[in-house]
Amino acid sequence: MAAHPYPAGEKREVLVIALAPSETQPGNYTLILEEPESRRRIPLIIGGFEAQAIAVTMEQMQPLRPLTHDLFRQTLDALGVKVAEVVIHSMQEGVFYADLYLRQADGTLLQVDARPSDAIALAVRAQAPVYTFDSLIEAVAIWVESLQTRTKKGSLEAYSLAELEELLARVIAKEDFESALRIRDIIDRRRGMQGQV
Repeated sequence: MAAHPYPAGEKREVLVIALAPSETQPGNYTLILEEPESRRRIPLIIGGFEAQAIAVTMEQMQPLRPLTHDLFRQTLDALGVKVAEVVIHSMQEGVFYADLYLRQADGTLLQVDARPSDAIALAVRAQAPVYTFDSLIEAVAIWVESLQTRTKKGSLEAYSLAELEELLARVIAKEDFESALRIRDIIDRRRGMQGQV
């Protein structure tokens, strides 16, 4: 039983399709998840360590010594516990939340609160599915589309610098490079104004 309520709507599998350095947060990375049927995408900003852990597995590289996520996976294997699935269930103030489900040898399913980046790093190692909900995908897609509409109306000036940087990451993830250029211009102008103060 979930310790927190999951959103209504159908659970959808999402695939890891891309990982790239973050344009707005140096040292961090943008992880792109895609729902295969509709090709809707969810961008997540993750740390460099977690990005490396995911990239190593995606690129089928063999590190000389086990990374932390490799160690955890090997520990689970030694205990007879399997990674069953990851569920990204909510987003609050731009931060995504997830649960990692582990199956014990007797079939018991354990639910563990986890950062999506850590849970996905384990899931790619175990070839376990990653899920989210229609309502969360729609919420992210609608939010991005509504902000893109505002971009066309020229009302982005009302957004804070942090909001603009988050929006830039999302627009780039959706490959809307025309909007990205407009947003980047505003960010550059704001930073220039801050430098003059």
